[in-house]
Amino acid sequence: MRPKVLITRKIYERPLQLLKEKAEVTINLKDRPMTPEEIIAALPGKIGMLAMGSDRVSSQILEAGKDLKIVANNAVGFNNIDLDAAIRLKIAATNTPDVLTDTTADLSFALILGVARRLVEADRFVRAGKWVGWKPNLMIGSEVHGKTLGVIGLGRIGSAVAKRGQGFNMRIVYTDIRRLHPAIEQQHQLQFMPLRDLLQTSDFVTLHVPLTPETFHLLGAEQLRLMKKSAFLINASRGPVVDEKALVEALRAGTIAGAGLDVFEAEPQVSPELLAMDNVLLLPHVGSATDETREKMVQTAVNNILAVIRGEIPPNILNPEIYRS
Repeated sequence: MRPKVLITRKIYERPLQLLKEKAEVTINLKDRPMTPEEIIAALPGKIGMLAMGSDRVSSQILEAGKDLKIVANNAVGFNNIDLDAAIRLKIAATNTPDVLTDTTADLSFALILGVARRLVEADRFVRAGKWVGWKPNLMIGSEVHGKTLGVIGLGRIGSAVAKRGQGFNMRIVYTDIRRLHPAIEQQHQLQFMPLRDLLQTSDFVTLHVPLTPETFHLLGAEQLRLMKKSAFLINASRGPVVDEKALVEALRAGTIAGAGLDVFEAEPQVSPELLAMDNVLLLPHVGSATDETREKMVQTAVNNILAVIRGEIPPNILNPEIYRS
C-alpha cells in the first residue's frame, strides 16, 4: 500500500507528479484554506502533510495525525507550526528556504522604491484623471540612492536586500543576533550597529527576522520614536514583528515618513487607519509570488516528503533532534 499525503491547498501541479508516483495524494480543491477541523478529519492514515504558511498547525492537529511523520511547510517561515509539539511527537517539520530569497528581496526593494517615490499614489492619481500636466511640486517623493539602509536581520533575505541597496549606492548598516567577522563586514561594506543606533541612523529600515517570542513587537512605539521623521519602515518578514497600533500612531503623528508593508499583525485583516493613508504601500503578503519561485517552493516541500517516504532525514529539517533519540 502506498503512503498517503494530505495537501491543504491546490498548488502547482508539475512538482506534485513525482509525489503522486510515490504516494496517494489528497488535495484540498476548495479555493480557501482548510479549517482545523477539516484538516483533523482528513489526517487519519496520512504519513505526510504539505501545509501552507497560512495554516495553523497546532498541537491538536499534530496529535490527531496518529500516522503523521512529516509536516512540509510550503513557506520559509515556520511560526505557524507548533515545533515543540512536533518534537514531542517526533514528527519532522520542514520549510522551503533559499528558493525564495531573491524573489522576496526583489519585493522588499520594490516596497522601498514604491513608498519613497509614491508610485502607487501616482498611479491612482493618473487613473483618476487628475493629471493635467507637469508641475514642479507634483508627487514629490524621497530619493533612495545614496541613502542609509538599515537591515534588521542579515540572513539570506536581509543580505540579498543589502546587496540590492549597494547597487543604489546606499550605505548599509545592519543588526543581528550574530555579528559578522569584521573582515567580512569590510569586504561587503557592511556596518554593524545595535538596534537603537540603526533606527536613529537609517533612512530606510527593512525587517528580515523570523517571528519568535524574542522578535514579537520588536518595533513598538519606543523604537519607532527613534527613527528619523524622514525615514520609511519596510516589513516583508512577519506582521507581528511590528506593533501595528504603534505604527499607525507613528504614521499619523508624522513620527516617520511612511511604510511599505507586505505583512500585517492580524492578516488578512489590515488596520482601517492604514488603508486610509497615502504614505503607506500595502501588499497582500506576496513576497514570494512569482511563478518560478512558487513552483520551486512546492518542489522543495515535495522533496522533503519524498525523503521521509524513503526513510531519510528531509533536507530542510527544522527539528533534527527527533532523529537523535
